[in-house]
Amino acid sequence: MFEAAEIKRLIEQGMACEFVEIQGDDGVHFTGIVVSAEFEGKPKVRQHQAVYATLGRLMGNEIHALQLQTYAPAKWAEVRSDLGF
Repeated sequence: MFEAAEIKRLIEQGMACEFVEIQGDDGVHFTGIVVSAEFEGKPKVRQHQAVYATLGRLMGNEIHALQLQTYAPAKWAEVRSDLGF
C-alpha cells in the first residue's frame, strides 16, 4: 500500500511544480493534478511522462495506476476555478 502524500512528495522532489494534488484511498490507484512550467509547449503525453519519470520503478509496481491532469501555469490559471481550486 502506498500513500497519496508520498506520491505528492516524490513528484515535488523530482520536478519544479506550482501545484500538486494527489488523491487515492486504496493504496494502488491514484488521481492527480500537477502544474509545472516544465509542461509549457509539451504535448500531454510528454507532460505525463515527465511526472511518471519522477516516480521511477514505483509506476506499475507499488503504484498500479495514476490518472493525471497536467497543466502549464497559464492553462491552470484558466481552468482551476472550474475544477474547484
